[in-house]
Amino acid sequence: VLRSLGIPTRVITNFNSAHDTNINLSIDKYIDNSGKTLDLSEDSVWNFHVWNESWFIRRDLGSFYDGWQVLDATPQEKSKGIYQCGPASTRAIKEGHVNLDYDSSFVFAAVNADYVTWIHYSKKRKERIYSDTKKIGKFISTKAVGSNSRVDVTANYKYPEVKEISFKIFYSQYKNSLLDDRKILVTAV
Repeated sequence: VLRSLGIPTRVITNFNSAHDTNINLSIDKYIDNSGKTLDLSEDSVWNFHVWNESWFIRRDLGSFYDGWQVLDATPQEKSKGIYQCGPASTRAIKEGHVNLDYDSSFVFAAVNADYVTWIHYSKKRKERIYSDTKKIGKFISTKAVGSNSRVDVTANYKYPEVKEISFKIFYSQYKNSLLDDRKILVTAV
């Protein structure tokens, strides 16, 4: 329908797509002391999920959010009382601006939630034992124009996963970097 109106639109597939039912930006799995999975969360990870993107100018959010917008024709959760999802700016999703309207937090979780495992001891006590920050949102793809090739658009939704590198720095160097108001960023791919 949007293409017939002249609005650029494409289909997007997200593999390892999170379904975050409580909007806490994580997929929570609960186990007991013996490792048995407990049914305490409605969160899930789907093999894949498909939605549409359309190219919009966002006067309501500001020009920073212009560009591809997520529209899900098969929403699984109510948004503002009705089953709808979007238009959520892919720029907002990538930047982690989850406080915006139009379900940006839900789509952010679909592509970038942490997968967290908890030991559930009692109603009042649980312990986080594992967190996987790389499991969700893999091979986010669309079809290439003019061919049946896959185009990876993951970089439109999230920054590359980075490995943590431990290194030592002398306190005097650290202190000087704070005084100079500089930040040290170390990433490895």
